[in-house]
Amino acid sequence: MSFKFGRGLLGPLKPLIGSWSHTGEHNGQAVSVSRTYEPWGKGWVRLTAAWTLPGKDYVEIAFYGPTDDGSLGFYSFTNDGRRSEGRLADGSDVHDQAIAFVARFPAGTGRMIAWPRDDGQPGFDFAVESRTQKGWSRFLVQRFGAA
Repeated sequence: MSFKFGRGLLGPLKPLIGSWSHTGEHNGQAVSVSRTYEPWGKGWVRLTAAWTLPGKDYVEIAFYGPTDDGSLGFYSFTNDGRRSEGRLADGSDVHDQAIAFVARFPAGTGRMIAWPRDDGQPGFDFAVESRTQKGWSRFLVQRFGAA
């Protein structure tokens, strides 16, 4: 499967529109994750991401759309009270069709990346990385398929 980007500011998000799920392990615990990207209002995409871990649920709501300077960015809010914002970035070091966003956090800089699955199935691989002196250090990888 390859990503087919749409036109306009939100075009890079077109391959992600829909409901996706992942079941696996994170930090030694079973986890299930859903990610739903859907058009929201004029010129925005809303992400609802829900993690189910043993004894804990974690939810993120994010809005992707224009930043103050007109570039594509996101504004994220989580049920543990955290908030972040980031901008579209280059992810071509991971995959030539990667969609990447970079955000600054109190602990440093992070990058989220999605790219087409390599097994021909609908969906995408998703990773989160932190910036180190040597480059990007990956600490989360998940494979999403149609929900």
